[in-house]
Amino acid sequence: MKIVADLHLHSKYSRAVSPQMDLPNMARWAKIKGINLLGTADFTHPLWFGELQSKLIEINPGIYRLKSESASWQTAVNFVLTTEISSIYTQGGKTRKIHTLLFAPSLKTVEKINKKLAKAGANLASDGRPIIGLSSQQLCELVWSVDEHVLIVPAHAWTPWFSIYGSKSGFESILECYGQFADRIYAVETGLSSDPAMNWQIKDLYNRSLVSFSDAHSPAKLGREATVFQKRNKNSEAGSKKESFSFDDLSGAIKRDNKSRWKIAYTIEFYPEEGKYFYSGHRKCGVLQSPEETEINGIICPVCGKSLTLGVMHQIKQLSEKQKNKSRRPPFKKLVPLNEIIAESVGVGPSSKKVKKIFENITDKQSEIEILTEADIENIALLAGNKIAEGINKVRRGNIVVSPGYDGVFGSVKIWPGEKEKVSLANKQMNLF
Repeated sequence: MKIVADLHLHSKYSRAVSPQMDLPNMARWAKIKGINLLGTADFTHPLWFGELQSKLIEINPGIYRLKSESASWQTAVNFVLTTEISSIYTQGGKTRKIHTLLFAPSLKTVEKINKKLAKAGANLASDGRPIIGLSSQQLCELVWSVDEHVLIVPAHAWTPWFSIYGSKSGFESILECYGQFADRIYAVETGLSSDPAMNWQIKDLYNRSLVSFSDAHSPAKLGREATVFQKRNKNSEAGSKKESFSFDDLSGAIKRDNKSRWKIAYTIEFYPEEGKYFYSGHRKCGVLQSPEETEINGIICPVCGKSLTLGVMHQIKQLSEKQKNKSRRPPFKKLVPLNEIIAESVGVGPSSKKVKKIFENITDKQSEIEILTEADIENIALLAGNKIAEGINKVRRGNIVVSPGYDGVFGSVKIWPGEKEKVSLANKQMNLF
């Protein structure tokens, strides 16, 4: 049994989020994507928390399901209570903007956390991802004074503007950010613009878990990154009628507790080059630079003279250690969303009606993640045609070209590049590392 988890997303109560991000739609799309454990998101928002209380029922300790069971997708997907908080504060003479994920073990715990945050001055009704003036250390102190079992995970760790290692407002280490609580930060979220191989270069992360989630603002974006949990000993529950998974199992796997029944098996990754902060650059002037180019050209835009937004690869290089990380790490799989593969295969936009129809036809029998990772290519060809099947196979082999994103501009994938673009992704990555 595997648990495919996407625990960082947003509800309809967060800014710039689709109104379709409600519990039934989340569950329906999670089933389509192949996710069986979903974060609730935004548990700090009063209206959303009211929906969580009224629409969810606890089926295992800390694990919830929709009360209504009228459709198969509603029983196939479970929830864990999650939220993201934006901390904006000053430390060391610099403005810090840190986004943090909270995973809570119960509705009662959430209710107490929300009351304490409100008492501390947070306007929880303003946004599903509230902005608070508490430092990262103060947030830890507040949350763990309520319940020490809550998991605190730095979100999208390398985003320039809002993350622990961000070039604009972050820190150089978890200790610098979390102080006395650093030893209780057991994991970081890699974010769309980095993958585990990049993070393995950071000594700060040698003994911490790396988790990946979608940060989805619409149902179709669910599962573009995910973390897969698996039983340590497949025979540990032999003879039991039903497998169980609790909040403690989730916590134990993330903490890499040897006594835990579960572990992180692997993560599912966006191609980090597609992330909108992979390289350094200046969007307004169309300037982007690799870390090597930045070393030569500097951090000032050659067109307008303003500072570049320093990308994730720049920060990785700045904080990486020459010593190689020899610790054993879970593997990872890089995927391109199915609708993007279909779109390039048939020559139309990813949001077109044609792509939607083909996507629905392909995912009617198998989930998107199954199709992208393990479904038989010949069967895909029978169902969707040779071109789409070939596209999926090319992505599995890494036989694609990605133009890097920078300064808020997403990168782009080419499965069938033109003659000028035919540079292998493998060669590009060798240059990066």
